[in-house]
Amino acid sequence: MLDTLPPVTFDAALGLAILRTPHTRYVVRIGSDGSPRHLYWGRPLDDAVLARLPEPASPAASSFEADAAADELAPQSGARFGPAGLQVRFGDGTRGVQWRFAGATVDGGELRLRLDDRRRPLRAELCYRVRPDSDVVERWTELTHTAPEAATDSEPGSEPGSASVSVSGSVSGSGSGSGRDTGPALPVTVERLDSASWTAPALADYRLSHLVGGWNSEFQLRGDRLPVAETVLTSRRGLTGHHANPWLALDDGTATEERGEVWSTALAWSGSWRVTVHRDPVGRTTWTGGFGHEGLGWTLRPGETLRTPVYAGLYTPDGFGAASRGWHAYVRRHVLPEPGRDRPVLYNSWEATGFDVDQDGQMRLARLAAGLGAELFVLDDGWFGARRDDGAGLGDWTPRPEAFPGGLGPLADEVHRLGMDFGLWVEPEMVNRDSELYRAHPDWVLHSPELDATELRNQLVLNFARPEVADWAWRTLDGLVRENRVDWLKWDANRAFTEAGWAGHPDPDRLWIDHTRAVYRIMDRLRAAHPGLRIEACAGGGGRADLGILARTDQVWVSDNTDPVDRIGIQDGFSRLYPAQAMASWVTDSPNTTTGRRTPLRFRFHVAMAGALGIGGNLTEWTEEELAEAARFVAQYKSVRPLVQHGIQHRLGPAGPVGAAIAASAVTAVHYAAPDGGDHVVLAWRPTTRYGHAAAPVRLPALDPAAHYLDPDLDEVHSGAVLVHRGLDLRLPAGDHASRLIRLRRVTPS
Repeated sequence: MLDTLPPVTFDAALGLAILRTPHTRYVVRIGSDGSPRHLYWGRPLDDAVLARLPEPASPAASSFEADAAADELAPQSGARFGPAGLQVRFGDGTRGVQWRFAGATVDGGELRLRLDDRRRPLRAELCYRVRPDSDVVERWTELTHTAPEAATDSEPGSEPGSASVSVSGSVSGSGSGSGRDTGPALPVTVERLDSASWTAPALADYRLSHLVGGWNSEFQLRGDRLPVAETVLTSRRGLTGHHANPWLALDDGTATEERGEVWSTALAWSGSWRVTVHRDPVGRTTWTGGFGHEGLGWTLRPGETLRTPVYAGLYTPDGFGAASRGWHAYVRRHVLPEPGRDRPVLYNSWEATGFDVDQDGQMRLARLAAGLGAELFVLDDGWFGARRDDGAGLGDWTPRPEAFPGGLGPLADEVHRLGMDFGLWVEPEMVNRDSELYRAHPDWVLHSPELDATELRNQLVLNFARPEVADWAWRTLDGLVRENRVDWLKWDANRAFTEAGWAGHPDPDRLWIDHTRAVYRIMDRLRAAHPGLRIEACAGGGGRADLGILARTDQVWVSDNTDPVDRIGIQDGFSRLYPAQAMASWVTDSPNTTTGRRTPLRFRFHVAMAGALGIGGNLTEWTEEELAEAARFVAQYKSVRPLVQHGIQHRLGPAGPVGAAIAASAVTAVHYAAPDGGDHVVLAWRPTTRYGHAAAPVRLPALDPAAHYLDPDLDEVHSGAVLVHRGLDLRLPAGDHASRLIRLRRVTPS
């Protein structure tokens, strides 16, 4: 029986590796030249069938071009002319590797394929991991310089020892391997080391779905026919980036939300990254991705290992909705640090006060927020150093005396007395020139002495790759949390890397990896030192959202744009990979500070209730009626929060091409189902209305057609078959910015 087979097997005689997940198979075969080749990724097939599958061959193979190999990690050698996932340069100037397969190891759900260069002291291990409760295949690469490590040849900034593999990339010392060394043990320059290369099956056509955007317009879904070319998705900014996200999906152009085969991948990295998708003229489509971007290189010294972040992949035969639900389950079970904890209803003071922060004003806001039912109060920018605007103070993380004469303790005490947790905004990776920290340590910033430094938002970036800078950041944040009884950190990063040099360092480009690794280490260390501390990731909005940052944070601030009409599209794109509990979503003032659009409080709440609810308006200017209405919505959200944050999500909306813009008059909705199918909640929105056009019923395919469902708010019972096949009449209010929350409870067994 298929379900009695081990998760991973390797047949040495056939050179065949089979990875089994609950509903898929991923298969690799060792090629005649020693390189692992992709063979199959899809629905379960019998092992005997998989063993007989031929290696995919290109009909364009000729004496002018060899067969395009479906490499699991394409090297820069041989008659390979597509994008290389591994590019190295040896000390004598030689580029590229030629592999000798050195064996495989299987440990439960983990597979390692060992490859030695035929002539050089270089080893690669292609690593795979599958889990019994997920169809996601995790992959990463470990590249080792196998010559013995010289006793005096340590690398500044590197870590001794070999760390366990996680969703973060790392560089660490390693023991020697078995590669043959025909010359002196010179360092190897690594110009590209991807986590994995993936191969799609032969399809009639290909569509690429991915996320694009910018500041205030993040996570815009695009679905375009894949050109016969190389398509590069990347961030060169040192952060994941607003303009692209390291997630993509491929299908044949016909998949819908509920039907069709979809292959999708996501990179767990929070710095610069690159994914290259290659569709060749005869139909083969591959893609390769990992950390870093073009033009960078890292030195690999004898005895050292470069370990990449995880690049994970998921196949589903049941459309884009099933793909998202597969990713959501994986993120909850294997990425988020505390997925079982409810995300609190928070209040953030930024839009109410800006930089005009003082103790009395914050206490007044805290009392109003507590009256609404908020569970967390977050003090945002402006509380520290000489911070009266964005031109000064970053780096000086001590309370501004004139604003907080007794420090932050009295405010923290009042917030806790009101029954809320206390949160604090920080931006530890950045510094203003007008700060005590910069005046004391101008060399701590990323800089190239021969270039003028570019300032963005009057800020420069601290080089966390420097051990002394990372140590300062750890001590500063640890002290803030401990001394002020901080329960929540909103960790912001408001600018990209520019002139990213490291004067005097022998391997300056490694800062692009080591900075991100240091951020990870500090976050991990803070959580370990302060059990219960929660962290929210922010980067000028959604500029750092990925599986790497979510492995050590509880949620992501998705966008600085809180306009609910714009948020519908932003939240739809975010949901392609990330679950609702990781999506911070606020209710703010009307007119909106970004767009100037006026929307009713009901509409703003219903859109924000689709994720981790927050409130960010100036409560001192809300009327008594608005405060009372907001308190009712907060109470309603808490009643459905278990479903929204922990339920199974289904996107509902008008049929149309994936990635096509949704008409402003269209009704869209999100359906959250309890794992046992008993309870359900639907949030539906219609930004504008057209005269004479009533909203069509919305089908709820997640329901059981054989059951009946009670709407407790209207005391109505619906047939499951009608709701599945015909749809639910949403009964939206008349006019623009209409919305509704609908609860359903199964009342007859299936």
